[in-house]
Amino acid sequence: MRIVVAPDKFKGSLEAPEVAARLGAGIRSADPTAEVVALPVADGGEGTLEAAVGAGFTPCPATVTGPAGVPVEAAFALRGRTAVVEMALASGLTALPEDDHGEPVLDAAGATSRGTGELVRAALDAGAACVVLGVGGSACTDGGAGLLQGLGARLLDARGQELGRGGADLARLARVDLSGLDPRIRQTEFILAADVDNPLTGPRGAAAVFGPQKGASLEVVAQLDAALAVFRDRLADALGDSALRAAEAPGAGAAGGVGFAALAVLGARRRPGVEVVLEFVDLAEQVAGADLVVTGEGSLDEQSLGGKTPMGVAAVARAAGVPVVAVCGRTTLTDQVRRDAGFVRTYALTDLEPDPRVSMREAGRLLHQVGARLARDLPGLVRAQSTTDDTPADTGADEQENVR
Repeated sequence: MRIVVAPDKFKGSLEAPEVAARLGAGIRSADPTAEVVALPVADGGEGTLEAAVGAGFTPCPATVTGPAGVPVEAAFALRGRTAVVEMALASGLTALPEDDHGEPVLDAAGATSRGTGELVRAALDAGAACVVLGVGGSACTDGGAGLLQGLGARLLDARGQELGRGGADLARLARVDLSGLDPRIRQTEFILAADVDNPLTGPRGAAAVFGPQKGASLEVVAQLDAALAVFRDRLADALGDSALRAAEAPGAGAAGGVGFAALAVLGARRRPGVEVVLEFVDLAEQVAGADLVVTGEGSLDEQSLGGKTPMGVAAVARAAGVPVVAVCGRTTLTDQVRRDAGFVRTYALTDLEPDPRVSMREAGRLLHQVGARLARDLPGLVRAQSTTDDTPADTGADEQENVR
């Protein structure tokens, strides 16, 4: 048997490489002759760098400005002249200082994306001619102003003084000076790996939709939205109407508006994050001729259907005619929705351990058990793929029994 294991992380529990490793070990425990191809993947957000490194990219460490303005250790990945920059490492929630309880100190108004711009510059220094910007998990709502500062732009107030960090200070912006912007940008292809289609401002904008997740109150959300509008207008003064169009483009509101700066100034092309990641791990080539594809993430729910990793992997598997199953911590999908999504079966860890706290804490052990069950179930999974009729073997009750 040849089984391709291509999961995303189980957030709060295990990173994608360990999920793949635990499933693979379980499969081999039931069938030592099985060929397991482990391909941890991501959707363009957290875990994108690890997926790139697993696909043969070289990690390149760099010290950059963190979202709170203090240095953090981050990295980009390089293969040939293509670089992968994961924003979460430089400007994400996990890069924020922590309080006494180990929780990130949120600062939606003051957090900056400058470190992401510094990572891009480091990638250009390393010879990159194509930069993939994975922008999930950001801590900031600065419209990508910090990103541009990290690449040499200056944001000036009415007295000609440089603004402070963060989105709130953009309310004082009088002029954007792009004369110092790194000239290599014009010769570089940028890909914005983002699934969200939100514009920069308004009720579906970066502040309104994502600000509360970063600690912004309703009052702060309103302040940030107004400040982002000022940034948009001042950038339009420098670039013309193209900046106004970029602010309304799908994805401009991604990562607190970093999508806007990427589209308007870097000339980035937006693509679904999972699609980009699956290309550089060569998933289609690995799936060809496989007996089974296994994917998954911590929670398989309606949000997963909107372009998350499992759906991207399932699309590649279906195109190759290979059955695909999903492994997850928990699922809220009905059998019919699951079938319509292309999965012949789902395996939830909560079927083995109903207590979610225990399930998350012992996910490695449970994933090993699921892997062993997968190997034993393979003949039935292949049969399920080859028929369009519902059978008793395809019911939710049988799925639950399969993982026990």
